Amino acid sequence: MEIQSPPPLPGQRQTPSATWWQRNWKWFVPVCFGVVVLVVGFIVGILALVFGMMKSSDAYKDALAMAQENQYVQEALGSPIEAGLLVMGNINVNGSSGHADLAIPVSGPYGEGTIYVVASKSAGRWTLLNLVTEIAATNERIDLLADHLDHRR
Repeated sequence: MEIQSPPPLPGQRQTPSATWWQRNWKWFVPVCFGVVVLVVGFIVGILALVFGMMKSSDAYKDALAMAQENQYVQEALGSPIEAGLLVMGNINVNGSSGHADLAIPVSGPYGEGTIYVVASKSAGRWTLLNLVTEIAATNERIDLLADHLDHRR
């Protein structure tokens, strides 16, 4: 059985019923916008946490410090050498042991480059196994470990 609205009185016009969108847009738009903001905020928060953990590792800090102090990298990129935002790679740490394989974007007044790091953590200490800076403009690779050992002699 269908319920019908009463017919309009004489002299009264019948108004068409409003659509769902016309009745509900005032709450629907803010709710959808809020959901989008929450999802984007959650994703940004997770990324900030991951990149923050990578940047707080000793492997990252040691590699960046060695690149910033290296004479050849300074000549190629200029000084100061700054780290970029998006560190790529992975770090796996399990207690006092772990492994890191990172690509750290860097830039200076003269250009940009990438520090490639492979490190291993054993007994609570990181050891750099491979540390190379690649200069973007020339594709030149500077072995920071070899230069570091040369300066120690």
